[in-house]
Amino acid sequence: MADKALVVEMRDVTLCQEENVIFQNLNLSLSAGDFVYLIGSVGSGKSTLLKALYAEVPISAGYARVIDYDLVKLKRKHLPYLRRKLGIVFQDFQLLNGRTVAENLDFVLRATDWKNRADREQRIEEVLTRVGMTRKAYKRPHELSGGEQQRVGIARALLAKPALILADEPTGNLDSETGLQIACLLYEISKQGTAVLMSTHNSSLLSDLPARTLAVRKNGDASSLVELGADAAASRKNTEID
Repeated sequence: MADKALVVEMRDVTLCQEENVIFQNLNLSLSAGDFVYLIGSVGSGKSTLLKALYAEVPISAGYARVIDYDLVKLKRKHLPYLRRKLGIVFQDFQLLNGRTVAENLDFVLRATDWKNRADREQRIEEVLTRVGMTRKAYKRPHELSGGEQQRVGIARALLAKPALILADEPTGNLDSETGLQIACLLYEISKQGTAVLMSTHNSSLLSDLPARTLAVRKNGDASSLVELGADAAASRKNTEID
């Protein structure tokens, strides 16, 4: 069986915000189809790492490549092309309240140069089918539950057929049962070839849906990234993410 394609590769990376060093000697690799949890205490640097992967936080030192883009050498004019190959899922959904579900998705497609209306409608139907939301296409966000809104957020992330989904606390505003459903949906998406990196404070997920787990740990002034593995993460969940 052929090796899966690398989607993310970071070697000996330093990440800074303003003059503060957030990570030193950061190493990370993700391959197509991976589903990976990212855990760590508040303020440890999880969001900084996710932002670095979509080039919101610059690479201060080291080697970093996401999909086909060298983040160290990436020019500003190429940022939109990188981000179109990524899907981002937010904790607070970030849907446009005055638009229906279908209109929210159509807005994104039109903004990314999908000019043909029939093509847009077909793609919207495809992603809503994938997340089980076709019957809610003409509802507005306030008419949906939190779990339904997050399903729409995932559908939006899928529009461009991304190689990588970055999910920043996607279950943070949901109850435990709904959060598990959302995590399972992202897991199923990963099994179809899209890498998923999901940050979480939901400790029950680590035992209910075991998967490869990366822990961000403070090490003096900077943080480091430690791989726990599914079994270790489940047994140590409360000490790593409180």
